Amino acid sequence: MGFPRVERDIDRPMMISSGLTVLIQNATLAVQGASLSKIQSLAADADILHRLAGAAGDFVVRFAVAGLVLILTLWASGWVARFVRRLFDQFERHRNGDQTLRSFTASLARYAVLVVGGVAVLQQLGVQTTSVLAVLGAASLAVGLALQGALSNVAAGVMLLLFRPYRVGDFVEIGGRQGTVKALDLFVTELATVDNVKVIAPNGKVFGELIVNFTHHAERRVDLIFRIDFHDDLAKALETLQRVGSAHRLVLSEPAVLAEAMTLSESWAEVALRAWVKGEDYGVARSELLVAAKHALADEGFLVPYPHQVAIQRAEP
Repeated sequence: MGFPRVERDIDRPMMISSGLTVLIQNATLAVQGASLSKIQSLAADADILHRLAGAAGDFVVRFAVAGLVLILTLWASGWVARFVRRLFDQFERHRNGDQTLRSFTASLARYAVLVVGGVAVLQQLGVQTTSVLAVLGAASLAVGLALQGALSNVAAGVMLLLFRPYRVGDFVEIGGRQGTVKALDLFVTELATVDNVKVIAPNGKVFGELIVNFTHHAERRVDLIFRIDFHDDLAKALETLQRVGSAHRLVLSEPAVLAEAMTLSESWAEVALRAWVKGEDYGVARSELLVAAKHALADEGFLVPYPHQVAIQRAEP
């Protein structure tokens, strides 16, 4: 009966040793699992950081390229405008070029380059231009209402270029202001007045106003009106004016100088001197003819009549 008890006492240390071995193995596996999980977590964090760094680097590159494209666009727009002007300048050496078309085409080329460059910049920044165009198309009514002033100026500029009521270098009157046309842009027309004041007129307003072009025709007529006394010799006054006009150095022989009677009133008669001159000589010729005619009439004894009143005194009854 004692032997079985001895066998159980001998097996107990073996069982304890086996249990300790299992516990050590389980602990080892748990430590290995925790280390593996930690390693995987660190690897995931490193991958996220790598992706963020790559995205940041890509954005910096895109931003730098977009800035470079913007700078090149601004430079190219100015260069294209100057190139178009040089082309027109070379064309003018052989033929009589149009300064208005030169200015308008250069401006149109500049804005076209700016639009293309702007689209390229948006694409570099990751903006989908098709989406932008779709949004603009959907909001076309609102955009049109907001930009109707600018768009009307562009449309008026195109119409001015087509109909050519004036060109660069012409002396015109627009909206009550007289001046020489210096430039016709997509949006505005620039004038320089006779006292060298710069006037900017929107094309939409210009196209809707009365336009007077003083230099469109090569020749202009000078009209001068004089008053002579009612009792003076009218025929002699007309002959004097005819002689003064025909003898002037800037007056053209064709059409012929014309001196004519205009009206008769109670105190004076009005006579007119009409002489044709070249357009560029109009101002000088008018001033010189006015002075010469005034002195000629005075030398012939013609006096300038003045309005006067005659007082009649009635006798008392």
